[in-house]
Amino acid sequence: MGDPKFSRKTYDTPSHPWQGERIKAEVEVVRAFGLKNKTEVWKAETVLRNLRKQSRDLQARLRLDDAQAKIEADLLLAKCGRLGYLPVGSDLNDILVLKNEDVLSRRLQTIVYEKGLASTMKQARQMVTHGHIFMNGHKVTVPGYIVSRYEESTIEFNPASPFTDEMHPMRVSSEQAAANAAMRAKAEADKAAADAAAARADAEEAGITAEDGVN
Repeated sequence: MGDPKFSRKTYDTPSHPWQGERIKAEVEVVRAFGLKNKTEVWKAETVLRNLRKQSRDLQARLRLDDAQAKIEADLLLAKCGRLGYLPVGSDLNDILVLKNEDVLSRRLQTIVYEKGLASTMKQARQMVTHGHIFMNGHKVTVPGYIVSRYEESTIEFNPASPFTDEMHPMRVSSEQAAANAAMRAKAEADKAAADAAAARADAEEAGITAEDGVN
């Protein structure tokens, strides 16, 4: 059972310390989401790994007409929807295609930035850790807190924070917030287009055509 005074790690580290492509991808994610270190990336990967394992196990049990598996599958999908990992109406297969970004985008730090309360991801992290952010009427100082869909609408400045003054020099203007949102939308569209192009290239290399999918 272990000593209750010492909590165990809640994430798994990479199997090999020196993998160039993995390290490069992790550095890009750390920069994009303003993370403190790669540990936060590994935590997101562990969350995804656990969700995918549950999805695969439940799909196997559902093929055997396990009634309990149906209940557990509904609960798992409800949890993913509640936390914002998946849209309403998703199925177990959608869990298998989730990416690290889908988990990291639900962190409090990310949502504070996306709501226009901060001008950069780094500033959003600083605001959270310094107690400038309220959620559901309470101060939350954990940047990595996973925000549910219900809690997302309750995020605001701490009433005692100087950031409540619209004339604060570090306060984000409505124009800048709109510009940030436009930049994020463009980046997401470019990434989706790049992923689609890569998928088409892989399919062509494998000799798969659109007619194969229809047939």
